[in-house]
Amino acid sequence: MGLSDHRELEEPGPMMTQEEYVNGVLALVRQGKTIKEIGEELGYHPATVSKWLKSGGPPPARAVAPVERVMDEHWAGRARELLRPPAEKLLATSVHEILKAEGFTGSYPTVARYLRDLRGPRFRPAPAVSVPIETAPGEEAQFDWSECKAWTERWGLGEVYCFGAILCWSRWRTWWFSTSLDAEHTLEGLARFFEAAGGVPKVARTDRMGALGRSQGKRFSLHRPATAFARHHGVEIKVCQAGDAKRKGKCERPFRDLKEAFLTELDATGAPSSTDELTRRAQVFLATRVHPRAHSSTGEPPEQRLEVERRFLSALPARRFDTAYVEDRRVHPRLPFVEWGGVSYSVPPEVLGAKVTCRAEVDRDVLEICWASTVVARHQLCPGADGPVWDPAHRQAAEAIALGRSGPLLRRLEAPPPAPAGPGRLELGAGDYDVDAVDLPGRYGDCGCTGAGR
Repeated sequence: MGLSDHRELEEPGPMMTQEEYVNGVLALVRQGKTIKEIGEELGYHPATVSKWLKSGGPPPARAVAPVERVMDEHWAGRARELLRPPAEKLLATSVHEILKAEGFTGSYPTVARYLRDLRGPRFRPAPAVSVPIETAPGEEAQFDWSECKAWTERWGLGEVYCFGAILCWSRWRTWWFSTSLDAEHTLEGLARFFEAAGGVPKVARTDRMGALGRSQGKRFSLHRPATAFARHHGVEIKVCQAGDAKRKGKCERPFRDLKEAFLTELDATGAPSSTDELTRRAQVFLATRVHPRAHSSTGEPPEQRLEVERRFLSALPARRFDTAYVEDRRVHPRLPFVEWGGVSYSVPPEVLGAKVTCRAEVDRDVLEICWASTVVARHQLCPGADGPVWDPAHRQAAEAIALGRSGPLLRRLEAPPPAPAGPGRLELGAGDYDVDAVDLPGRYGDCGCTGAGR
């Protein structure tokens, strides 16, 4: 036994006070109850109760010098520092992991007791007893979205959501972060979950998600993409009835770990710079902090139970379901552009007026434009661009065609103008010519001269 373990054994635990002894043990003695009955009612061994009665009460609580405590002032101060806003709800498990990484040698109960004394108990007793819903291996998975903008907006990532899915028997789960929770992202998150788990369960349960279907009273009809996804994977997508939150509790409760442990830890240890980094760090958190540890309900680590449950999952389809955004567009008859998300993207001039298919995957910022099953353009998405987005090759081809059509006109405009005609000299050959008499008075006016003698 090391020094730190020895010190922890010496830390004072909950002891019965003198007042509790008088009002509890002595009161029961006056009622005529035996030592065994008193011990069973108060939760103490009969020998302990007998010893207290002989000595006149319980012994005083053991006192440990502050310098001998594992949770000394240094580590207590560090724990208080970690609990500063906005991480004031940081879990004791998270505080213990951070302190242990910094050299703390104490146990988790030591940290939990200190935090309980510092900020009180985390939970209150439930008003009613609930019975957990048990499922067989491979029978059911649950999935849903959870809003994380209280953290991500503070980190400068904007409004971000977390897609969470869990296998109900093994409690093995995944988290994936995205800026959208539409049908394409929902089906992409579910496909990623099946791939990570290594198979497909019989049922995938969620709430009455508007992205996947439409509610009509108690009925819920899946939209066509969700139906195609379910048929492709051989899974039945079921929804809970309105107000039946407990039916999907296996997915909802892990979101408490997401927000109170993972995201709050990032407030204390350093925020991510992108949603991709957030997803990568979440995968590390689950692989090191959740899946290897015994689950509170099953008593076994989820990663061990997953090895058993995989044998009951259906095989993944040979071809991955396409969760990308796919829409048909008509190219402008005179301008080589198609519109996507309010921005014009260029295409080759030979597809003017043609019908093309635009495709953008949910986890990439690339737009592919296909014509007759051939990719004719690929662009980096530029949301909010002020003008059209050109591919240099498309622009060069369009300019060459435009210049070719107007070539004759340009050549006429670029030809040098003819030189203006200047005064010339009339050359006449030998012979007689009829020349009209010049009307000099009419040209120069009558000056009264006859011209004689001139």
